[in-house]
Amino acid sequence: MFEGLTNKLNETFRNLSGRGRISEENIREAMRDVRTALLEADVNFQVVKDFCNSVVEKAMGAEVIKSLKPDQLMIKIVNDELTQLMGPVDSEIYYVSPGPTVMMLAGLQGAGKTTTCAKLAKLLTKNGKRPLLVANDLQRPAAIQQLKSLGEQLDIQVYHEDTKNAVKVARNSISHAKKTGHDVVILDTAGRLHIDTELMDELGKVCNAVNPHQIYLVCDSMTGQDAVNSAKEFNEKLELDGVILTKLDGDARGGAALSVKAVTGKPIKFIGVGEKLDNLEPFYPERMASRILGMGDVVSLVEKAQEQFDEEEAVAMQEKMAKGSFTFDDFLKQMQGMKKMGGMKSLMKLMPGAGQMANMDVDDKEINRIEAIVHSMTRDERRDPDVIDASRRRRIAKGCGMQTHDVSGLVKTFKQTRQMMKAFSGMGMMGKMKAMKQMTSMDGLAAMMGGGGGGGMPGMPGAKVKQRSKRKKVARRKKNKRR
Repeated sequence: MFEGLTNKLNETFRNLSGRGRISEENIREAMRDVRTALLEADVNFQVVKDFCNSVVEKAMGAEVIKSLKPDQLMIKIVNDELTQLMGPVDSEIYYVSPGPTVMMLAGLQGAGKTTTCAKLAKLLTKNGKRPLLVANDLQRPAAIQQLKSLGEQLDIQVYHEDTKNAVKVARNSISHAKKTGHDVVILDTAGRLHIDTELMDELGKVCNAVNPHQIYLVCDSMTGQDAVNSAKEFNEKLELDGVILTKLDGDARGGAALSVKAVTGKPIKFIGVGEKLDNLEPFYPERMASRILGMGDVVSLVEKAQEQFDEEEAVAMQEKMAKGSFTFDDFLKQMQGMKKMGGMKSLMKLMPGAGQMANMDVDDKEINRIEAIVHSMTRDERRDPDVIDASRRRRIAKGCGMQTHDVSGLVKTFKQTRQMMKAFSGMGMMGKMKAMKQMTSMDGLAAMMGGGGGGGMPGMPGAKVKQRSKRKKVARRKKNKRR
């Protein structure tokens, strides 16, 4: 997400780096570039103007001109302003007692309301709640069937009636929730291609009938300013409690996320970051600001890891690495955990230095190829890869439908990775820090992914990795000149 904005901001700050001292004119020039980047990201014009003026004012007050590292101080100021622009944090859901707590989701057609209802229900289930989904979108064909299908996947009850009376369905669903012990009711409402009187009249009648405790607007972040404008209109007529931004994983610009809070005054509660039903996250402005500036999101990365990896298993795995007894079975568990966390592309965006990885393209399907190769091995081969000779490699390759050199490449890189893990665990603190610095640099990362020459991830034969470096570009230009 926000790749275009991240790249432009990083380029602007790189222009400031390397200058021991900078002038007021340098700062204003940098902010002109930032202003252009924000406008190209489809951020509201007034929001951009206020944001840039605030950054310039604070940059002068913080005496950036006298700083020995002006680029770092400017990044901090911009980071703080982005956090303030999108904040404060307000992802808490307020429940009533006695229940049920009634939550109504509104929005335009195609914003993803129905799927978001299911995602929100799953999130509430994780928090110990027993939600009831209500199919109250009686306008869109197959909307009821879609919600019923999602409810079946999650094992969450869906209330629906064979009628076109949305007010009646909403009222009856509350009574049903009280009788069946559901403590949260989530209403999926009708949408339109645009805001009109008919849509708002229906939503107003439903609101008056059930008095929802919270009204969330679901916005498609990829529509940029249109999402912000619709949020403003909905808020004027419904008095929203918050906004849920969908499809943020596909939004390369970020205009909606950066504008909606400032324009509507309503907090962004949750963000949709994928198609899976667990791809709904609470919105944290400081984490999003860090991602936009290419500094990653370590906290979210750790939270995702904690959800997938048991603490005792992690300790046991660390001990195996230290002893050099890490097996293919252990490796497979790690790969499967990474898939559940969203895949390599998703995880790389959360790592510090994500901006530097913008030109790297990792094919997540390679994990499936690894699994196919490992599953073709016997139990003994997975435990001890040293026993895999030429004949065994031919058998494994035949079993998974790949070439012998694919199997050989996986076994070789696995052994190298295992040796590196063992050596790494035996280093002192200074040695580990040095190794981590090397591994997290672009050169180190390229080596880990197959030497930077289009090889593979550790154990990922044929992974599609593209790295564009300045040295290659310079060499290419010189070659063209000679021609």
